[in-house]
Amino acid sequence: MTTRPVATKSANKRMASPAAPKTTAAPAAKRKTPQLKVFKATRESSAGPFIAWYKVDFNGKILAIRSGVPAQRVGELSSVMDIPKEALMDSPGLSRATINRKVQLEQALSPGESERVMGMQSLIGQVQAMIDAESAPHFDAAKWLAQWLAAPLPALGGNTPGSYMDTVEGQKYVSKLLEMAQRGA
Repeated sequence: MTTRPVATKSANKRMASPAAPKTTAAPAAKRKTPQLKVFKATRESSAGPFIAWYKVDFNGKILAIRSGVPAQRVGELSSVMDIPKEALMDSPGLSRATINRKVQLEQALSPGESERVMGMQSLIGQVQAMIDAESAPHFDAAKWLAQWLAAPLPALGGNTPGSYMDTVEGQKYVSKLLEMAQRGA
């Protein structure tokens, strides 16, 4: 037969009383997060904002994505890229009904939607950064990217780069393809 230790009242008091006095934590003050300025893209937009977004640090991109991109950005990007809005929505897998509703209600996109739209914007900046502005002053990175995304590539088994834009991993892969093209690999 095994015996259990019996707790005495004094032992219970020692266990229950903390070594340090208990304090109630004051509610944490809300952190003010700096807002990353999200530019309005138009056909007349210079490449600067696209390159700026491409070069924004990791934390800045996460902040913008979590804050939500204005739904109007989809229409603005389609205009800059000179493609129908529906084609732009299809490539990153955005719901037409959802985007149209959010545009009408002037709402921001969800973080997932924002990430895919900002990924497209980042690719435009990447292409523009690849091209020397002095040697090609009239090069339109947005239009070039739109055409390139729609063209089947042998490296993708005949698929289009645009068909990979619906996931973050797909966007990273497309970005790597652009880097490889720049290096001639």
